[in-house]
Amino acid sequence: MQIKGLIDEDFVNYKHPSMYICTSVCDFKCDKESGVGCCQNSSLAKLDAKTVSDDDIIKRYVNNPITKAIVFGGLEPFEQFSELFNFISKFRFNYNKNDPIIIYTGFYKEEISHRIEELKQLRNIIVKFGRFIPNQTKKYDDVLGVYLASSNQYAEKIC
Repeated sequence: MQIKGLIDEDFVNYKHPSMYICTSVCDFKCDKESGVGCCQNSSLAKLDAKTVSDDDIIKRYVNNPITKAIVFGGLEPFEQFSELFNFISKFRFNYNKNDPIIIYTGFYKEEISHRIEELKQLRNIIVKFGRFIPNQTKKYDDVLGVYLASSNQYAEKIC
């Protein structure tokens, strides 16, 4: 999988300790729609992407007694959907792990409904939907157990 970074123990993006995987691609739709450079993750685009095998990432996760979930975010995970889907499939079926997988996306649900349908076969998936919109108030999300940056954003357990 092509990633920009990995945090073994993250306590910011989900209510339980999580491994955070920063994906490597984004079209910066939030910036384009708002008309200003507003992406809090734009500096990540300047980092070199590296290829890390799914098995290596999963083994790091499995061998860490602290983490209870995996979060994909940073740039746009759905721009790497085949890699994302393959990773989750391997995690579920080869390693028999049912821990939550959280996907932070700037897409709205209706824009990726066909991808959401595909993910439903993989169990215990939570997706945070919605673009970042500048100058909005943050909002507490009960599903994630954290504050989201814009009031239009929300998380949903899809399966």
